[in-house]
Amino acid sequence: MNTPLWLWLAVLAFIILMLAIDLVAHRTAHVIGVREAATWSAVWIALGVGFGAIVWAVWGAEFGQQYFAGYLIEKSLAVDNVFVWAIIFAHFAVPAQFQHRVLFLGVLGALVFRGIFIAGGAVLIANFSWVLYLFAAFLLYTGVRMIRQRDEHLNPDQSRVLAAFRRLIPMTDAFHGQRLLVRKGGLIMATPLLAVLVLIETTDIVFAVDSIPAIFAVTDEVFLVFTANAFAILGLRAMYFLLADLVHRFVYLKIGLALILIWVGVKMMLKIDVVYIPTAISLAVIATILAVSVVASLRATRGQGAQGLPTPAEPPFRVATAEEDAALEPLWRRRERSTRESDRDREQPTRT
Repeated sequence: MNTPLWLWLAVLAFIILMLAIDLVAHRTAHVIGVREAATWSAVWIALGVGFGAIVWAVWGAEFGQQYFAGYLIEKSLAVDNVFVWAIIFAHFAVPAQFQHRVLFLGVLGALVFRGIFIAGGAVLIANFSWVLYLFAAFLLYTGVRMIRQRDEHLNPDQSRVLAAFRRLIPMTDAFHGQRLLVRKGGLIMATPLLAVLVLIETTDIVFAVDSIPAIFAVTDEVFLVFTANAFAILGLRAMYFLLADLVHRFVYLKIGLALILIWVGVKMMLKIDVVYIPTAISLAVIATILAVSVVASLRATRGQGAQGLPTPAEPPFRVATAEEDAALEPLWRRRERSTRESDRDREQPTRT
């Protein structure tokens, strides 16, 4: 597959443009409703599918199928990531109007980290072919573990990363709008929103460790690995606002995701020395597993409406009042002002 440098740059420029459009569209803090989330989800899915159609038309059916197989894997695993985000937001009782900024930065970080992981994985595979055995074994192990732990959920209070953050970084006891950092009493402090962002980025890295080996099982093309990841991740924010209140209905999704990981692990293991399973078969198996797990979940929970995850009776953080926000000191200009005042004080005696 011939992918010249200009094509990479064009794709990166398009991704940056779409992120900028999304940021401008949500520049003011507001609650994102189901209709808005559905519209944006449709936009992101249309972009991902449209790019796959271009790959199919330009490079042929084989590469097109590889892209769509990777896209489906990443999109399905992303749903599980969305549910973890819902647990984190509910645990910290993050106001709905502040969530988009955190998710935007979380997705931006996920793109960077996955780009690094993809580059590292490609280098490892190119130089050490035996690493495919490790990837395959890891996918099989992860799939089995996911089935065994399908009823277990993330407990943010047990996060070592969050514990270290709280221990090392001074933090306010209130949300100050969408701010991540504030200055109070001359001291720069993190807001609870920054702690939430750190935890979300940590979960993104954990999910990347699972998903990157999985997509290498269906394609060796780094360009397809990256673009399938990117287009699947770009729609995560909209998907969160669309599905966050439906977490309780996807009761069999985790089993479906586990079976997908096991399938691609087996495919990778067989591909090394035994037999190559055609991409069309892999795509059909992945799509079937995902469809069956979603349909079975919705049938088992039919009649249940949307319901958010429970939040603590006493939220760990409050929302700052307008007076508290107005009393905050400028974050970056205080030091500059102090420097100018010091220079003026030193010049004063000279004038007298």
